[in-house]
Amino acid sequence: MSAQATYETILYDKDATDKFATITINRPDKLNAMNKTVVREIDKALAAAVADPDVNALVITGAGRAFSSGYDLQGGDFDVDIDFWRADMGENAEALLNIWKAPIPVIASVNGYALAGALELMMCCDLAIAADNAKFGEPEVRHNSGPPALMMPWLLATRDVRWLMYTGDLVDAEEALRMHLINKIVPADRLKEKTENLARKLARMPVPALKFTKASINNQQMVAGLLPSFQYNIEAIAALHVTRQGREWMANLAKMSLKEYLAFRDGPFKGLD
Repeated sequence: MSAQATYETILYDKDATDKFATITINRPDKLNAMNKTVVREIDKALAAAVADPDVNALVITGAGRAFSSGYDLQGGDFDVDIDFWRADMGENAEALLNIWKAPIPVIASVNGYALAGALELMMCCDLAIAADNAKFGEPEVRHNSGPPALMMPWLLATRDVRWLMYTGDLVDAEEALRMHLINKIVPADRLKEKTENLARKLARMPVPALKFTKASINNQQMVAGLLPSFQYNIEAIAALHVTRQGREWMANLAKMSLKEYLAFRDGPFKGLD
């Protein structure tokens, strides 16, 4: 596939002077919510980057005022069985793992919100630079759901993992840095510049050095059980979605507007900081 391939929901651009490319989730009117098309197009563009000898590093970011608000809660058929959820979670997890497994370094450039599945996407990247106005969280626990790819325990201290995944609270960039969710905070108006500087640095490194270094780091996590832990999580979240409470929440989503649904979901937690 050539770099000129067309996409509906993302942009794929190669830098004119250095060997790196950028994938931009391009649904700014929906805060870059990730539907199936987004997931599959990111995976397709990732494969194009990996296969291209002129791409030594990759950036993933979002258009407009968000990295991504997570998986799209609108437009789906939620009256489904555990086999559907198992396949759905499996496809999403595989796409995120492909980012983690890519033999080139992948940088998340985080503007605004990085929530739920988008936070997992960010954590599957090798490095993350965030604007000073970025917000991070796993709010889906509040509507009886969970992430398809459980990368957080492989990056953060267990206390911080439990806090984010039990409460659904959002944290700012400073707290995300303390937790090691991200590597660096920069002013929002310099995010593109600073991200591209890092991409240029990585693109100019000896390619085999980064390829084998990444493989060795990833192997350490694999030996420790990363892949079986992902599979367990797929089964757990699929089962969660077909519990009585899970079906009730899905029914609410089908009959409410997204604005009503989020207000209904988050209302009980107002003022409990």
